[in-house]
Amino acid sequence: MDFSLTAAVYLLVITRYMAMSTHPECLIVLYIQNKENECKLQMNTDASLQPSNTSAGCVTEWDGVSCWPSASEGQMISVHCPLPLLKPDTPPVLIMRQCTDRGWSEPSVPYYTACYYEGEEEEEDGDMGKEKNYFDTLRLIYSVGYGASLAALFIAVLLFCCFRRLLCTRNYIHLHLFASFMLRSLAVFVKDVVLFADKSTDHCTVSTLWCKAAVTFFHFCVLCNFCWLLVEGLYLQSLLLFTFSHTTKLFRVYAIIGWGTPSVTLVIWALLKNQLDDEGCWDNLESRLWWIIKIPILLSIFVNLGIFLNISRIIVQKTTATHVNQRDTRLYRTLLRSTLLLIPLFGVHYVVFALIPDHLGVGPRLYFELVLGSFQGFIVALLYCYLNGEVQKEIQRTLRRWWPKTETNAINLPTQEYVP
Repeated sequence: MDFSLTAAVYLLVITRYMAMSTHPECLIVLYIQNKENECKLQMNTDASLQPSNTSAGCVTEWDGVSCWPSASEGQMISVHCPLPLLKPDTPPVLIMRQCTDRGWSEPSVPYYTACYYEGEEEEEDGDMGKEKNYFDTLRLIYSVGYGASLAALFIAVLLFCCFRRLLCTRNYIHLHLFASFMLRSLAVFVKDVVLFADKSTDHCTVSTLWCKAAVTFFHFCVLCNFCWLLVEGLYLQSLLLFTFSHTTKLFRVYAIIGWGTPSVTLVIWALLKNQLDDEGCWDNLESRLWWIIKIPILLSIFVNLGIFLNISRIIVQKTTATHVNQRDTRLYRTLLRSTLLLIPLFGVHYVVFALIPDHLGVGPRLYFELVLGSFQGFIVALLYCYLNGEVQKEIQRTLRRWWPKTETNAINLPTQEYVP
C-alpha cells in the first residue's frame, strides 16, 4: 500500500469512528486486514491453479483497500466502497479498474471521493482537528486530576499513619480506599505511558506483553477501587445493624472483598483472555469477556446505591421520630449531614452511565468518568481527612506541642461513624 493510499484510509478511519469507544478505529483496520488475508489466500490459490507460462491478463491484486480478482486483458472490473468506510447517506459510487497489457489501471475514482461527498473534505479535516484538540484537552485535565488526587491521597495516608490514635476500623477502611484510589491514579499514568507515549505505535495491531500487563493492571486497580467503595457502603450499613465490636470483626471480610475479589476476577479474566481473545492489548471493551470485569463493577455501584437510599431512609425516619431523645436526635442529624458526603465516597454518581452502552453519549461520558472521576480521589481525601475534625485535632495537638502559642481554626466535619 503506498503512502497516499494509507493516509487516505486512516483519514477515513479516524473521521468515521472517532466518537466511539476505546480504539474504535481498529474495527475498520482489522476489517481491512481480514480482507487482505482473504485476498492473499485467493492470490495463492490462483497462483497454484494457473500455469506458470500463462502471462496474459491481470492477476488477483490487493491495493490496500479492495481485492481485485484476476481478469483478462481489456476487461473492466468494478467494486463498491467497503461498507465500514462508507459514510451514512453517501450515494454508492462504483470504483473501476481496467486490465491492460501493462497490468491494472489506476482506480477510476479515488477511495476518499467514492466513500465521502467530495465537497466535505475540508469540513472533515476541520472536524478531525477539533476532535484531536478535544481529546488532548481531556487528557490534560484528567492528568491534572489524577495527579492532584495521587498527591492529596499520599499525604492523607501519611497523616493517618503518623497519628496512630486515629487508626480505628473506620479509618483503616479509609486507608485501604485511599490506597485503591492511589493505585487507580498510578495505573492511568502507567497505561498512558505504555500505550500512548510513542506516537508511531499502531494501537490496532500492537500486542506486547507490556501493554497487556499495563491494561490488566489498570483493570485490577479500577476494580479494587469499586470494591473498596462497596466496602465503605457495607461498613456504614453495618454500623446501623451491629455494635462496634461486630464491625471490627468484619474487617477481614472487608479485606477479602476489597482485594481478594478483584484479584480472583482479574486472574480469571486474564486466563480466558489469553486463551480465547488474545488480540491487541486486551483493551477492547466490545469483547464479551469484558463483562467478567463489568459485572462486579455494576454490582458495586447498584449495591452502594441501595445502601445509600436505605441509610437515607433510616436517618430520615430517626430524625422525625417523636420518641427519640435529644442526644440520639443530634447523632442522627449529624449522620444526616454526613450522608450528603457519601456520594463521592460510595461512587453513587457512576449510576448515571452504568447501564448505558459504551458507544452512546461518548462526550458526556468521557467528561463525567474521566474529568470528574479523576478528581474523586482528591475530594474523598479532602472530605475524609483534611476536613475531618479528628485529624484536625491531632494536627492542633502536634502543633501546640511544637509551638505552644500557635492557634488554628478547625472545621469539625462529621464523619460517618459517631465518636462520643
